[in-house]
Amino acid sequence: MSLNVVILAAGKGTRMHSELPKVLQPLSNKPLLQYVLDATQRLKPTTITVITGYKTELVKSSVTSRNVSWRLQEEQLGTGHAVQQAIPDLFANKTLILYGDVPLIDESDLQALIKKADLGLAILTFDNNSPAGYGRIVRNEKEITRIVEEKDCNNEEKKITEINTGIMACNTKSLINWLGRLTNNNSQKEYYLTDIVEFAVDDGLSVRSHLATEEISISGVNSKEELAQLERGLQMRKAQQLMHQGVTLLDPGRIDIRGELKCGKDVTIDVGCIFEGSVTLRDRVHVKPYCVLKDCEINEGTIVEAYSHIDSSIVGSSSRIGPYARLRPGTTLAENVHIGNFVEIKNSTVSQGSKINHLSYIGDSEIGMNVNIGAGTITCNYDGVTKHKTIIEDNVFIGSNTQLIAPVKVGKGATIGAGSTISKDAPQDELTLSRSKQKTILGWRKPEKK
Repeated sequence: MSLNVVILAAGKGTRMHSELPKVLQPLSNKPLLQYVLDATQRLKPTTITVITGYKTELVKSSVTSRNVSWRLQEEQLGTGHAVQQAIPDLFANKTLILYGDVPLIDESDLQALIKKADLGLAILTFDNNSPAGYGRIVRNEKEITRIVEEKDCNNEEKKITEINTGIMACNTKSLINWLGRLTNNNSQKEYYLTDIVEFAVDDGLSVRSHLATEEISISGVNSKEELAQLERGLQMRKAQQLMHQGVTLLDPGRIDIRGELKCGKDVTIDVGCIFEGSVTLRDRVHVKPYCVLKDCEINEGTIVEAYSHIDSSIVGSSSRIGPYARLRPGTTLAENVHIGNFVEIKNSTVSQGSKINHLSYIGDSEIGMNVNIGAGTITCNYDGVTKHKTIIEDNVFIGSNTQLIAPVKVGKGATIGAGSTISKDAPQDELTLSRSKQKTILGWRKPEKK
C-alpha cells in the first residue's frame, strides 16, 4: 500500500496548564504522540510527517521514531493550515491524517478507513450520545455532504449525534487540490480541514465513512481531566485482556500497567499494584497489595508480599519477597530464596535456599546456597570512592547486627557471631566474631538536665 501519514502535533495544550507540549503528556508512562507513531509504523506507510509548533525540538527529542519528517507550523491557523505544511512530503497515492493527541486509535479502524478512500474521501466517525464539542456529520440521506464545527452549528445541527473524529483518508492528488481552495470564512477565522468535504462533493467524488468501534479509540486529550479518564480507560482495557488470559485480578479497577506485563497461568494480582517497563510473571506467581514491579522477571510459584519494590531484577521460583522489601537493579535470586521485611538488595546474587529475613542491606555481593543472614546485617560495599564485593559462600550463618566491610569473603560453613564487624576474610567452618568483652561500670549515673 502506498500511503502518506500526516500527524498533527503542533498545539501547546493550553488547558493542560503545563509547560510540556500536549502531545508529550504521559499516558501510562509514554507520550501521547508515541502511541500514534507506534500505530503509524505498523501500517508501514511510505512517508510519515509530523506537524509541530510548540517546543518542536523537545517534541522531536522525546519520542522514538523512524523515517519521520518534521514540519513546522509557525502560526496556529487551523487544521487545514497544518496539513498544508506537509504538502512537500506527500508522494504516495493515499494520505491518512491523524492527531498526536488521539493516542489509542484502533489499527483495524484505520485499515478499513484507508480502503474506503480509493478515489475520494473517507472520514472516521463515531455515534456519540453526548456530541458537544465535536464537529457534526451532515448527511443528505446516506451521503455525507459536509462537516459543521461545534461553534458554527445551528440548533438543528447540534442535535446530530454522529461526530467527526478528525481522522481522514483521501486520494493525495485530490487532497492537495482541496488544500489550495481552503478559506478562513468562519467564526474562528481558521482554515478548517473539514471544509474539504464540501470540495469533494462539489467535485462529484464520494465521501464515505467508517464508524469507529470504541469511543476510547477516538478520544482526544485536551485537559488533565480527560487525560485521567483516558488513563483509566486504558488500564481497564489492559485489565480485561489479562483476565481474558486467565489472570486473577482482585479488583480490575485498581491496577496500573505502565508498559508490558506478561503473565503465565494461575497468576494472582492484588489491588494497587503498579507494573512499569517490561515485567514477566510466570505460572502461579502471587503479587500482594501495593507492590511496584519494573523491568523484572518473577518465576514460578513465587509470592511477592505487600508493599515490595522490585526493579531490574530476576527472582527465582518458589521464593518469597517482602513485605516491604526492595530489590534494586542487578539483583538475581535463585529458587526458594526468602527476602523479608525492610531488606534491600542491590547488584547481588543470592543462591538457592538462602534467607535474608529482616532489616538488612546487601550490596555488590555474592551469596551462596543455604545462607542465613540475621537481622540488621549490612555489607559495607562503598569506601567513599569505589564499590567493593562481599562473598558469602554456602551454608554460612551470619549473626544479627553484623557489618561486613568489603572486600571480604566468608568461607563455607562459617558462623559470624552477632554484633561483629568483619573486615578480614573469615575461614570456613569456623566461628568468627569481633566484640569487646562485656563489663559493668559500677556507680555510673545517667546525666541529668539542669
